[in-house]
Amino acid sequence: MSFIIKPLISEKMNNITEKSSTDRTYKPKTGKHRGEEVTKKAQPKYGFIVKPEANKIEIAKEVEAVYNVTVENVNTLRYAGKRQSRWTRAGLVRGQKNAFKKAIVTLKEGDSIDFYSNIQ
Repeated sequence: MSFIIKPLISEKMNNITEKSSTDRTYKPKTGKHRGEEVTKKAQPKYGFIVKPEANKIEIAKEVEAVYNVTVENVNTLRYAGKRQSRWTRAGLVRGQKNAFKKAIVTLKEGDSIDFYSNIQ
């Protein structure tokens, strides 16, 4: 049974992926390493729209099987359907967008997913 509906390819998700895919060096202001330079390792993150009944373990197994990568972590978010209304000749039309579940998958360092590889 397929739990992944589609990969999330948007400007916001691409920025998250690029930001997390590079090593970052910074100086913490608090904590035990205060004032020292600390390097945070790169952990690429990718987003997927998944079925609402899918759990983190099933999502991780499917991403590993489909894209041949090693999944380290899966974070899930549930989005409620937003109410929409618009004015037409017939009057006010009300409706609601669909609710959905989003999964942010963190991969092992060095792994990556190329969503555009099969486009010719």
